[in-house]
Parts: sequence; structure tokens; C-alpha cells
Amino acid sequence: MAEEAEAILEVGGLVKHYPLTQGVLFRKEVGSVRAVDGVDFTLRRGETLGIVGESGCGKSTVARMLVNLERPTAGAIRYKGEDITRLSGRALKAVRRNIQMVFQDPYTSLNPRMTVGDIIGEPYEIHPEAAPRGERRKRVRELLDVVGLNPEHINRYPHQFSGGQRQRIGIARGLALRPEVIVADEPVSALDVSVQSQVINLMDRLQSEFDLSYVFIAHDLSIVRHISDRVGVMYLGRIVEIGTDTEIYDHPTHPYTQALLSAVPVPDPEARAHRERIILTGDVPSPTNIPSGCRFRTRCWKARERCAQEVPTLAVPLHLGDPAGPAAHDSACHFAEAVSFGRSAPGQTVLPEPTP
Repeated sequence: MAEEAEAILEVGGLVKHYPLTQGVLFRKEVGSVRAVDGVDFTLRRGETLGIVGESGCGKSTVARMLVNLERPTAGAIRYKGEDITRLSGRALKAVRRNIQMVFQDPYTSLNPRMTVGDIIGEPYEIHPEAAPRGERRKRVRELLDVVGLNPEHINRYPHQFSGGQRQRIGIARGLALRPEVIVADEPVSALDVSVQSQVINLMDRLQSEFDLSYVFIAHDLSIVRHISDRVGVMYLGRIVEIGTDTEIYDHPTHPYTQALLSAVPVPDPEARAHRERIILTGDVPSPTNIPSGCRFRTRCWKARERCAQEVPTLAVPLHLGDPAGPAAHDSACHFAEAVSFGRSAPGQTVLPEPTP
């Protein structure tokens, strides 16, 4: 992906806090769930940005804010330079036509009382300018064919399709208005492994055919690497490391990313036997009680006193040496260290307890 490509989506300081209240008649706010707590990234035209992280780290909340299903507490989401968080009415409706979403569950995201033709054609009812009324049925049939389904099944209902076919229906609905950006929130996590590859290959082909930019959210690191140009790693509401797929997977610098990659299964028994395994201690802190300083420090084997006092900045660590090297990418760690993973890693070690 060329660095000179146009930035189609720019996210800056994105925050989403859900208030915690007590009382019945007189409700009082006693705290908040800090689901997303300062996320920054840029999506360029024709690019796929993968976002990975543990369950509960805020990935899906970011996805919902990108398509304005959730209003951010603070921050900006700029589509072609315009902050869409400040839009409403017709202006917001026009932007939503260009940013569509593919949901995680291919069954609950489809109305069981509507036929496939009505589901895929519903965007034309909301945006009638996208297709003349007399051509909508034809457009729906074309979309079914594009995603690999039989156009003759246009009058069937979602329950008459398999999981993979239902996800294809969801993708066809997302393509109906010819958007520029598609936010895919774990689109293959509910599918069988063999079907996952089919859907990923389909999305890869559609990206070239429709000139799409993807925000691809998942927890499966291998799938994200296959489809992504750049990858952002989230932990407890923030992106802790971001870079190209080669930089993140082969030369991670943040301890959390290194721990994630060390847990990826290796199909080669010989490589698995000589692989370094990083085992984290403790649980992920509650988003209602975020640790001071670096939020990963309670589980990090590199944690020092500075980590509890200073919030690390997501930037290229200056002490990593070669500014043109693969380790020179943004990492939010005071003690970021380049580690070469490559296709396999030697040794199996249990790292020491983190410093409290």
C-alpha cells in the first residue's frame, strides 16, 4: 500500500465511555466503563486495516462508532476530511451510504421474516437515489451473483441458507449502495474453517472489483495477516502497536503483541517444539478501573516504576536504531524492544511475574 494514497478515513482521539449509575428515583453516576479510550488510526483508499485484540478490548465498539451506530464520547472520525461525528439528518444519511458494515453473526444480522431479495434491496428503499425502482430487482440478482449465490434464490428466507451463504448475503447487502469503506466486524468468526477461507477470498476479490477500503476486525491473527495491509493491536480500549503486516508479525516491539503472536498455533510439530511461548500472568483489568500509566503494566514482565507513572505514547520508539528498519513502527511502550519472530521462534520459556 503506497504511503501517498489518499486518507479516506481518519480517526483521532476516539473515546466511548458508558456511564455507571446507582439509584432508582434519583440516578447518580458513580463511574464509567471506558470501552474505547483514545484510538487513533488512518485508513487509506484501497487499503485493508486489520484490528486485533482480546475479547472486550473495544474492537466492536470502534466498529459501531465508525458507522455511527454509537455516538463517541469524544474524538473525531473524519471521512474525506469531514468530521462525521458532528453530522445529523440528511448529511449523516449521505455519509452512511459510503460507509457500510458487515456484522459478526450472519444469522441475527438478517431479518428472518424478509426474503433475501428484500434484505439486499432494503438499502435502495432508504436511499432511493441509488437505483431506479424498476431496476432494483435486477441489481439484487446481480449482487447475489457477485457474491457467489444463485440469483434464482432471491425469494428464499435466511433460514434456508447455510452460515457461509448467509454471510455472503450480508456482504451483498453491504455492497448494494457501492460504498467506499466497509467495516467488517469479525465477519468469519462464526463460520467453519473451510468456509472462512472462502469468505476471505471473496472479500479480497471484491476489494479489487469495487475499489473498497476495509476496516477488518478479528481475533484470529492468521486471518488478519492474510487480508490486511496494516494491522493495529488493541488492548483495553487503546491501540498499543500499529504497522504493516510484516512489521507486526515478524518484528513486534510491544510486549502484548509478542505475547499474542507466541500463542498462535504452529502446524509444524518440529517448529512448535522449539518455539518461545510467552505466558502472561493475571487477568485483563476491568474497563471500569484502568491501571495508571501503561494499562498493560499489570501483566507485563518489563514493567518498571515509570510504567505506573507515565502513559506511553503511540509512536516510533527512538531507541530502536535504524529508522528504516522493520522495527521502526508505532508502539506504545516505554521499553519497546524489537523481537524477530519470522515463521517460527526458538525455545519455550515462561516469563517472570510482572512488577506490581
